[in-house]
Amino acid sequence: MARFDKLEVMNKMAAAPMVPVFYHKNAETAKAVVKACYEGGVRLFEFTNRGDFAHEVFEEVVKFAAVECPEMAVGVGSVVEPAAAALYMQLGACFVVGPLFNAEVAKICNRRGIPYIPGCGSVSEVGWAQEAGCEVCKLFPGDVLGTKLVKGLMAPMPWSRIMVTGGVEPTEENLKSWFGAGAFCVGMGSKLFPKEVIAAADWEVVSQKCRDCFSWISNRKDS
Repeated sequence: MARFDKLEVMNKMAAAPMVPVFYHKNAETAKAVVKACYEGGVRLFEFTNRGDFAHEVFEEVVKFAAVECPEMAVGVGSVVEPAAAALYMQLGACFVVGPLFNAEVAKICNRRGIPYIPGCGSVSEVGWAQEAGCEVCKLFPGDVLGTKLVKGLMAPMPWSRIMVTGGVEPTEENLKSWFGAGAFCVGMGSKLFPKEVIAAADWEVVSQKCRDCFSWISNRKDS
């Protein structure tokens, strides 16, 4: 059962519009990363369904976050079929993210009141996802599609909420380019978690990267 409903998840995304995207087969490492992100101001965390027994690690992360990161909504990413969505929702996923749009995943998430954020690569795909009840659509891969697609889409469809994922960087220039184009939120993976930082368990570096990102995003909004 999700600890936060759809409205609460959406409010968290609007208030802190950067979602870390992470997977690690070791549950203790995953929990440490979640805690470091939480300390850096993150309130939505996407754990990707990518490795063998990833759902077992996810279950531990959700239970950990409920105690150590009480305002953190943990969701699952890389979901491409409804069976996986159902499994992770049963384990407490507060939102479901995919690299593509699957109408059957939308149905199962809608039934449980869980936000489904599908990957879209065109204006038409965003439109189809919106028709299926997706309030936020993931522009993926962001670095391939670029800021011009976000800006171009927002002109005729200003009600759209776009989360850009893929190639987003923890730099002031990169973040301001996406939000300046009209992005509602960004998802950030490997560039937020350099391999050497994870290997060294230097969690303060992760926390500071998150703080820096939110500072740049906030400054962009205030400018």
